[in-house]
Amino acid sequence: MKYIVMLQNKVDMLKAKALGMLTKKEGQNTVEYVLMLVVVVGIALGVGAAMKKFMPNVYDAVRDKILGGIQNAN
Repeated sequence: MKYIVMLQNKVDMLKAKALGMLTKKEGQNTVEYVLMLVVVVGIALGVGAAMKKFMPNVYDAVRDKILGGIQNAN
């Protein structure tokens, strides 16, 4: 009987720890920030590739303006 009560106490303690872990709120960690960055960069690359494919004249004009600005800065 003593062992059953001891086991029930252990189970109750584990339940309390599990519930405490579930309700514990923490901020973002590094992995979440890296995943968000990967998504944003992926979307930017996808938009850039689509822009180059479907609007090559616009892409070339933007590239020329960037390169012209770099050359004028030197």
